[in-house]
Amino acid sequence: MSSQRVYFLAHGRVQGVNYRYFAKKKAAEHSITGWCRNTENGKVEGEAQGEEDSIKSFLKDLDNGPTHAHVVRLDQESRDVQDGEAQFEVRR
Repeated sequence: MSSQRVYFLAHGRVQGVNYRYFAKKKAAEHSITGWCRNTENGKVEGEAQGEEDSIKSFLKDLDNGPTHAHVVRLDQESRDVQDGEAQFEVRR
């Protein structure tokens, strides 16, 4: 299986509900590298890289979100795979 990278943008109640740290935890569970951060307009964006099946599972988790989040939409776009990432980080 090959690696892939996706950009994601989560819409809804995703700030102030531990969404970014939920994403980091799920990324570790699925061996995903990348990053995420809050946007100025109340969304969470990021990029995730890993095996295709792992990415699908990770994005499904992000679409569900943590307990207090309410994700109304999760946009996704393909990106070029990047070398040298060791982990998934929460950016500020």
